[in-house]
Formats: sequence, structure tokens, C-alpha cells
Amino acid sequence: MLDRLPAPLKGTLAALLILLDTVILFPVLMLFAILKLLIPVTPVRKACTVVLNRIAWLWIGFNNLLMDVLHRVEWDVRGAEDLSRAHWYFVTCNHQSWADIPAIQYVLNRRIPLLKFFLKKELIWVPFLGVAWWALDFPFMHRHTKEEIARRPELKGKDTEATRAACEKFRYTPVTIFNFMEGTRFTAAKHDRQRSPYRNLLKPRAGGTAFVLGAMGDMLHTMLDVTIVYPDGKQGFWDYLCGRIRRIIIDIRVREIPSEFLGMDYENNREMRVAFQRWVSDVWAEKDVRIDELRAS
Repeated sequence: MLDRLPAPLKGTLAALLILLDTVILFPVLMLFAILKLLIPVTPVRKACTVVLNRIAWLWIGFNNLLMDVLHRVEWDVRGAEDLSRAHWYFVTCNHQSWADIPAIQYVLNRRIPLLKFFLKKELIWVPFLGVAWWALDFPFMHRHTKEEIARRPELKGKDTEATRAACEKFRYTPVTIFNFMEGTRFTAAKHDRQRSPYRNLLKPRAGGTAFVLGAMGDMLHTMLDVTIVYPDGKQGFWDYLCGRIRRIIIDIRVREIPSEFLGMDYENNREMRVAFQRWVSDVWAEKDVRIDELRAS
């Protein structure tokens, strides 16, 4: 019955229910976040982390249930069979629209550790959300500019050291680090402006990924190369909530990251930088072809 409602009404209902779920779960999350902040005892913090991750999984699971109840999306998922919540992953994906993240969460929730993003250090001061991100162990980073390093040479290498220290908590707790290598959503205008060599993708930004692997290379060995395609045309987040997206293809390729890139010094080793950029370009070229193949299928 619900799936027969007009699309705008379904979208409004989905948005209101997600908001209600957030209002219910957020105070619980904040309670355990504050406990974790005020009691700097390792067993307590680990226990709080487990509860906080379960709250996040519950929130995502509710959103996924809404999609199943309100809409009839045909999910074509490939390559998700052998994933594990006991493994460390780096995940990247082509970026088509704001629907990408909830679609990826739908497929990967509870199959792998909770997806986490590297955030700018300043975002920790965002009211409520900053504490929530900290409590969920989202890693915060501070990237010094070339100009700052030129003025103060002692800052060289400090970014990676600080990030490696912030990620030390992941050594004994599996984690998934997520990053859109394109850095922004694909549009024809951006594609033309970049003069991208790929038909379906923007140029990848290798630096951010290299920074993650440089800081966490002894923990992250496996990359999930995710390709998302909307066969009926690219759609937005509101279309996702309204049920206008009828079919989503998500193709997952498991790639072992070459050992030479784990813990690399991307900024100061030119040969390593060139080699890594070449590897990323090869991955992107394969993804470009795969998008055409998925659309054709």
C-alpha cells in the first residue's frame, strides 16, 4: 500500500521518519559520547565505542528498512559475498550523486566495519556533531599547506604523524575508511572543465588516498573498489527518498593494495608519488570501462 503513494508524499514521509529516528537515537549516542569523553579509561572507552557503532548501524538499518517498505528498488549487487566485519578496508567509489552514500550504506551496512571519513580538524568544534564524530572514532586530520611548511620547515611530516597517532585506536578494532577519489560529484560541466581522459569519471585525486595509506598503511591492506551505476539515469538524494530510482547497480572489486604504497612518504618521495598516481590512474581506467559495461548489461 505504502509503495503506491505519490512520490513526493513518500519522500516527505521518509524524510520525517529518518528525522524522528535521528531525534530518538541522537540523545542516546550523545550520552555514550560524553561518557567516553569524561572517562579516559581504555576498557570504558572501548565499551562505549562498541555501543556507539551499534547505534550508528541501527540508524542506517532503519533507513534501509524504510527503502524496503516504501519503495521497490531493484538492487543489483556484485562482489559483496566474501566481505567481513573483522577486516580492515579502504573503500572508494565513483561519485554520481548525493544518493551514493545511502546506497552504499544499504549494501555494506553490517557486512564490513562502519564506514568512516577523514574529517578536517576544525570540524570537531561543530556543535553536537563534532562530539558524535569523535565518539564514533572518525579520524580528524590537519593538513599544513606548502606555504606554512615553507615558513616553518619543522612542520614537515607532522600531518602524517598526527594522523597516524589519531588512527592508533584502529590497530585492534577493524575499521573502514571511505573516500570519494574524485572529490566531488560528476557533472558534464566539471568533466569538460577538467578535460578528463575518462568517459564517465572525473580525474581522481590521489593525494588524499595517499595520505590515508601513508598514515594507516600497516593496518589497511585491502581496497574495495566500488562502482555505482544508475541505469535509468543519474538521480539525486530526493529522488532516492521518493522512490524514483528503480534500479541501482553496485559492483565491488576487492583489490590488495600494493605493498610499496603502504606507509609511503607520498609528499617527499617523487618516484613513489609518480608510481602511486600511475596505479590510481590504472584503477580509474578500469572503472571507466566497467561503467560502460554495467550500463550495457
